[in-house]
Amino acid sequence: MARRKGKIQPAAMTLTFNYDVAANPNAFIDLSQVASLVNRRFYRQGINWAVAGFKVLTTGTGQIQISKLPNTWVMSNAWEKSFRTWTKMNNEALAETQSVRPKFLDFKIYADAAHHQLGFDANLLPISTGLGPFQPGEWTSSKISVPLVSPAGTFNPGDTVERELIAVGASYPGNSPDPRPTVPLNAVSLIEGYAASRGLPNIADPNTPTDAPDIGGGTPENWMQAIFNEGTDQASDVLEDMITENTIAPYPFENDGVNLDTMYPGGANQGPGLQIHDVELVTATTIGGTTRLKGGNFPCGLVNIASTIEGQITLQIDLVPGNHRGYLCEPMTEM
Repeated sequence: MARRKGKIQPAAMTLTFNYDVAANPNAFIDLSQVASLVNRRFYRQGINWAVAGFKVLTTGTGQIQISKLPNTWVMSNAWEKSFRTWTKMNNEALAETQSVRPKFLDFKIYADAAHHQLGFDANLLPISTGLGPFQPGEWTSSKISVPLVSPAGTFNPGDTVERELIAVGASYPGNSPDPRPTVPLNAVSLIEGYAASRGLPNIADPNTPTDAPDIGGGTPENWMQAIFNEGTDQASDVLEDMITENTIAPYPFENDGVNLDTMYPGGANQGPGLQIHDVELVTATTIGGTTRLKGGNFPCGLVNIASTIEGQITLQIDLVPGNHRGYLCEPMTEM
């Protein structure tokens, strides 16, 4: 029988995790990795996932905070430009050897430096009613290979260095302990790389000539405006305001007269961490030990759970049915 157009494919909608906060005070979940496991179907990481909500079951007290990649045009553009750069690098290397392209080649990144330090092997995995969590398959981070340049600006043929990728924060946070690379690798930041590849705003806009306010006296330089001077200071005052106020962007940027480095949100110097999605306190009066946190969209399906709750917690994530292999989500290229 032919599949009906628009039919929603079957997929697990509720994901359950059980872990000890003392061992995982700053835990990470990759929804694409988890969906691949519970459905035995490959989901790329480059998806903006819709989440209906979170439910936390606890016996202790404390705070739980859920964070994610920033929901900003900066994050969206930084991801897409990094993805296209990585794809171009791979395509050039595979130009004459397409037969060795891996079937499950995928652009996989870490959320931040903390995620990179833990490695993908520390990602929380879902449980069922059986014993223990699901067994992981291969979930390996993407790498970039950068030719080394000598201090004189010349390339050293054959000398390259590999780096992994983090979404936010400063580049080069240190090596990851993830055992999959032969040698532990440092990482570069998508947002920092994007910021470094773009131009900067003008120091002042409009960048007006010095003579713009000169509409008085016998030899006015701004004679076109002086023609309509009716003997008051009004035009001069208005022009002075136009020239001196609201001329600089309402956000800090490199070389704005104060800051000497890029100031992109989510980069090294401006909001360098993940975006806080929701925070809740679990107290002795929490009814039934059940706490709910709001849903939303999670770029790349990366979820950070930072908690001070005592003991074991059970976390449930409810996803949303949709037409992307059973889920409501969109490619990161359309974020």
